Amino acid sequence: MGQTILILGGGVGGLVTAQALRKKLPKAHRVVLVEREAQHLFAPSLLWLMVGAREPDAIRRPYDKLAKKGIEVRRGEIEHIDAQTRQVTVAGETLTADHLVLALGAELAPELIPGLSDAGHDFYTLDGATAFRDRLRTLAGGRVVILTATPAYKCPAAPYEAAMLVDDLCKREGKNASVAIYAAEPGPMGVTGPQVSAAMRQMVEQKGIVYHPEHQVTAAQAGKLTFANGATAEFDLLGYVPPHRAPKVVRESGLCGASGWVEVDRHTLETNFAGVHAIGDVVSIPLKLRKPLPKAGVFAHGQADVVANNIARQILGQGEPERFEGHGECFVETGGGKAGFGTGNFYAEPTPAVTLKEPARRWHLAKVAFEKAWLFTRLSR
Repeated sequence: MGQTILILGGGVGGLVTAQALRKKLPKAHRVVLVEREAQHLFAPSLLWLMVGAREPDAIRRPYDKLAKKGIEVRRGEIEHIDAQTRQVTVAGETLTADHLVLALGAELAPELIPGLSDAGHDFYTLDGATAFRDRLRTLAGGRVVILTATPAYKCPAAPYEAAMLVDDLCKREGKNASVAIYAAEPGPMGVTGPQVSAAMRQMVEQKGIVYHPEHQVTAAQAGKLTFANGATAEFDLLGYVPPHRAPKVVRESGLCGASGWVEVDRHTLETNFAGVHAIGDVVSIPLKLRKPLPKAGVFAHGQADVVANNIARQILGQGEPERFEGHGECFVETGGGKAGFGTGNFYAEPTPAVTLKEPARRWHLAKVAFEKAWLFTRLSR
């Protein structure tokens, strides 16, 4: 008899898991993707959108196209998850799985900082990045601030990329504007180790962007931020990365550990519940340097491949088991049609073994090619 694999969330991890399983399993087995949104958003391109280099429709595709690949898509809000029975309630309907994969990502919670939502724009969302772009277009001059509201967040390079892209745009268009970063963390991309973090800071500061580390925001209002250390900062335009937390339905499921996130085996992504895996931003994997593995699409992708392989192996009784070993890479947009490229082993001890290549046009072009390939191969064909 066929089995049912239920995948919750259609981000990078969920999409890769669904497509990999559909390729590996006979049609007798159902692959079901549950997603509340109608369209998949290629989130890395939000950085380009916020400086006017992309339009919303260019970086999203409808999930309905997955039906042609033999993947069932259930639209709706997930109301309850019973990890013990692998039953999920979606828009009032109960779905039961033989294998359950949680790929629900991180919930963005700007409301945890008083006044933040009204003071600026969350460029980790489509609406926020679009609103930031529209305001930037009308900005003749003044002070632009990029803020990280907490020390840990997904896509650790993104706020630094955002600052450099905004700075590049302001200089090209002759805007009399300065750019500053106020960060809750002590250094850029600290999880990559001290050398890469220092190189990233130098990259930012060489452009004239002022960097203020260890500034934990406590409140925001129109044109002004207040920090825990007593400092304040004024701005004319604010783009921010909000606090993150596990989605409410996951927090209520009993799957979260002391970290506040789902805890898994770092190699197999198995939870404490039989037949239940969790991947991507919804999980927390501690590293030796006392920081968690970064929340980033590249890790969700790698974890998805491992989980899909191992579920298919369990169902079919053939093939070799795979392990996720913590390797990752990312592009770092620096403006001017250039990007850096970081790559390495984040499971290395005592600190991740990561290198950051100097900004070059080829890395920017490689990111553009990756964007096009992702949107075409995942949801267009």
